[in-house]
Amino acid sequence: MGVTPTRRDLIGGALALAAAPTPAFARPDTAHPRAIAMWDFSWLERRWPGGGYDDWDAALDGLLERGYDSVRIDAFPHLIAAGAEREWTLKKWGDQPWGAPGRVTVRVMPALIDFVSRAHRRGIKVALSTWFREDDTNARMRLADPEQMASAWIATLDTLGRAGLLDSILYVDLCNEWPANLWAPFVTPPQAWGAWPTPVAQTWINRALDLVRTAYPDLPLCFSTERNDVSAYLTNDVKRLDLIEQHIWMIDQDDRAFSKAMTANAEGTTATEWADRVAAVGETTYRGRKDHWDARLVAKIDELAAVSRRLGMPVATTEGWSIVSITDWPMLDWGWIKESCAVGIAAAAASGRWLAICTSNFCGPQSASMWRDIAWHRRQTDLIRRAPIDPDLRSGRFYKRFS
Repeated sequence: MGVTPTRRDLIGGALALAAAPTPAFARPDTAHPRAIAMWDFSWLERRWPGGGYDDWDAALDGLLERGYDSVRIDAFPHLIAAGAEREWTLKKWGDQPWGAPGRVTVRVMPALIDFVSRAHRRGIKVALSTWFREDDTNARMRLADPEQMASAWIATLDTLGRAGLLDSILYVDLCNEWPANLWAPFVTPPQAWGAWPTPVAQTWINRALDLVRTAYPDLPLCFSTERNDVSAYLTNDVKRLDLIEQHIWMIDQDDRAFSKAMTANAEGTTATEWADRVAAVGETTYRGRKDHWDARLVAKIDELAAVSRRLGMPVATTEGWSIVSITDWPMLDWGWIKESCAVGIAAAAASGRWLAICTSNFCGPQSASMWRDIAWHRRQTDLIRRAPIDPDLRSGRFYKRFS
């Protein structure tokens, strides 16, 4: 599939922007999308000296310096429901730079109140999500039905409400990348990655959202997804979602063709092997067929934009646009990753359908090489915060949270 002249101009413009001097900082405006970063569960787990979040004031000031006005974090609702102020020992999530690199002890409250309060003082909106992190007791398995999932979220929002912080919440994502068994193993029968909507997954969506919305009717609610078949939104029940929170990566398109171009065994490699492979051949794989890879990413963004128009629903992407997981590694060139991210950012920004746009899923102080390039972040966030929003989206719960 070729790139239309309009899209070729768009891609060229994104790359020119990435090479341009840093523009004047754009102030938040309700007529433009929010520039959002994902700090997942790292905000609470990586609090040792050098972990990136040992000083929340410094981290949040750094976020503002880079032009972001929103951040998506894990609120750990299952742990709040099971014991908000007790200590929980979380198991290591993986080898990527999200969360702690080993077992770590956390206390969710009053930490969540403290973090959201600091964000509030800076005018940073907080999107709440959860990966339902596994602890030594596996407390997440107590969420045996959508009623208990909703109850955990209501308890979390009640606590924030008592602290006077609900106005700081941008939206609530009841589960990251629903209904993947990796994040929600308590759903039975187990759900395949990206399988929603299945009857079971749809029932959870409907019931949980209805209950949380009854308690908090003004808060935008959703379940985020990583489904590649975005056309399925058109044929299934999405009326309870206030937004489509879709994660999109170039690497996932055409049955993970980019991964397969780097290595025939992309699905079977360890995180260390994967990082080494990306460092060794990622740049040459991308630049060898750059127009093709860019076109595949833009085509997916265009497809979702068209779906959004037909449904009259806004879109948010807090994880994207180049590759899914990587860390600083000997010989890794971040240049091509930032370049391909800029393509996705520009395409989403130009569509008029996105109300919140990330620059990558590495926008945190633990990804030092990406984080230190302040000028790159400022160029991308300035583009996002000057982008249009289609008139039909300038209403609804999500848009109203912008002010």
